[in-house]
Amino acid sequence: MSVKKIIPCLDMKNGRVVKGVKFVDIKDAGDPVECAKEYIKQGADELVLLDISASLEKRKTMVDVVKKVADVTTIPFTVGGGMKSLDEIKDVLDAGADKVSINTAAVENPNLIKEATEKFGKKIIVAIDVRRNEEMPSGYEVLIYGGEKPTGKDALEWAKEAVSLGAIAILPTSKDRDGTKDGYDLEITRKIKEAVNVPVIASGGVGNLKHILDGLTEGKADAALAASIFHYKEYTVGDIKKYLKKNDVIVRE
Repeated sequence: MSVKKIIPCLDMKNGRVVKGVKFVDIKDAGDPVECAKEYIKQGADELVLLDISASLEKRKTMVDVVKKVADVTTIPFTVGGGMKSLDEIKDVLDAGADKVSINTAAVENPNLIKEATEKFGKKIIVAIDVRRNEEMPSGYEVLIYGGEKPTGKDALEWAKEAVSLGAIAILPTSKDRDGTKDGYDLEITRKIKEAVNVPVIASGGVGNLKHILDGLTEGKADAALAASIFHYKEYTVGDIKKYLKKNDVIVRE
């Protein structure tokens, strides 16, 4: 088994860390800089900052927040939300992000993945918001604009296409599970991991330590992303790593 990563996610809105349920019922969860510093201290392997309403509100990612978080970050730092052009991706990378996650813009213009990879190198992660839809070949449909708009696009086929265009990782999030604390949707996580040759990051629905374990074992994910359990101090990164090690999962010290 490869070394698994634990990644706290800072969902951002109006300059604050927030958390919702199924992409709605958004509540404040803290200051992004203070959250970032705390998770680094706890031993997080990477950080993800997602400007969750940028695409829906048709505005750019909050570059000033990216700069503030980058100034305190000593681990790989990915930023996503609202980027739809090479210039906007450049602004976020210049602000200190190590990698960029694109979602809506990639679905609407798949060639952006290829163009960004050619210009900036291996820095593009494709995030895929999904929901169950039995009419799709994989049983899952891609959603865009913060989970508000269905696309009629099959999640598994889109993941494979994104990797073929240069995505260095896939970050699937189940809208059905987001914020519910019912655990990751293991089926779509596993299906994507078995279909692509890049890392897959499990996301959406963590409520306890076993959910993380299941995502990394049954879901076959390379990394586990979580938000609520960290923001509301239910578990630390150290708690999770200790539990995973007890269950024979290899993690970074």
